[in-house]
Amino acid sequence: MLNVNGDAVLATLRTLAGFGAVGSGVCRPALSPADLAARRWLAGEMEKIGLGATIDAVGNLYGAAPGAGRSVLIGSHSDSVPTGGWLDGTLGLAYGLEIARAWMEAHPGAPVGIDLIDFSDEEGRFLSCLGSRSFCGDLPGLPAGFAEEAASAGLDTTPPIRLDPQRHRAFFEAHIEQGPRLEAAGLPIGVVTGIFGMRRYAVRFDGRADHAGTTPIALRRDAARLLYRFADACHHRFRQTGSADSVWNLGKVSLQPGAVNVVVERGELLLEFRDLDPVALDGLSAALAALVGEFDGQEGVRVSLEEAGRLAPVSLDATLQGLVADAADARGAGSMPLPSGAIHDAMVLARSVPTAMLFVPSIGGRSHTPVEDTRADDIVLGAHVLAQAVFACAESL
Repeated sequence: MLNVNGDAVLATLRTLAGFGAVGSGVCRPALSPADLAARRWLAGEMEKIGLGATIDAVGNLYGAAPGAGRSVLIGSHSDSVPTGGWLDGTLGLAYGLEIARAWMEAHPGAPVGIDLIDFSDEEGRFLSCLGSRSFCGDLPGLPAGFAEEAASAGLDTTPPIRLDPQRHRAFFEAHIEQGPRLEAAGLPIGVVTGIFGMRRYAVRFDGRADHAGTTPIALRRDAARLLYRFADACHHRFRQTGSADSVWNLGKVSLQPGAVNVVVERGELLLEFRDLDPVALDGLSAALAALVGEFDGQEGVRVSLEEAGRLAPVSLDATLQGLVADAADARGAGSMPLPSGAIHDAMVLARSVPTAMLFVPSIGGRSHTPVEDTRADDIVLGAHVLAQAVFACAESL
């Protein structure tokens, strides 16, 4: 069994939390000085344990086990949302660093190694999962502004690192759950079954601007009034249509001209829904389109629908899930299967290489906030469970 040092994992996490620290949280957007400083520090830690560290043209930091022809890849991300927590992404990197160290200590010069990767811009300052997309060859072009910032940081001369199917035989990502299910169940380990797909839409409402003091209510073509009714109807219809796992969010509303004494002429509602089941996603899309048809023309307001983005759901590798569950059992740790409603780099990797994810509980289900936290005992237990799963995977290669 690998000799994993839980104190070393916690020390790595605390050091990373110092880069871009804001109170108890962090502000480490992709390519910011704090982000690049964290990556360069982590590169130094990789080199200390014997990994060959490279930061590529998009900011991916890759640590390769020397002499290995085949490897298990562990990874996550060190960038953060503008006011984020100290564990989002970095948990998986701290686990990977310690597991790689323990593996090389136990198996010096082995033909199978443990590689570590810190993906750039998972959080989407420029493009969600930009680094993992680049790594998998799924990035047709760089988003606006990225090349200039990368060049100023000195990243533009290093060729992008790419997934090597002959070398990278499996990918593991550990992460805080960022939700309440594990804590509610009283279980320390989540075995992730898949990652939700997502559909995003813009619903537009076109009415007519009039004087709010002189136009009778019954004669108004008020885009805002219909938008609010539509939003309420969405919640009711989606509850009837979606699966038990479906989630949705009506996240942004804009109204024009935006004056308290003018009847609203134009409104826009941005919404999304997520589910692991593509049939459920199709059903929610159909329900939304039907609602638009029902509301279009009511109160003299035209309603139109435009798709703003989509991601297909991804199922994670069943064999690797079994390794994580078996490792939890071997440690005497209760575990449960659960899907991820959040997007992770593992979603991108899973389309190219067998992939697994492990979750540890988030206190209060909180994340993307400075109050984000996980009990130290759960962090250390998760490291041991992931190490045992990775060890079993590497032994099978």
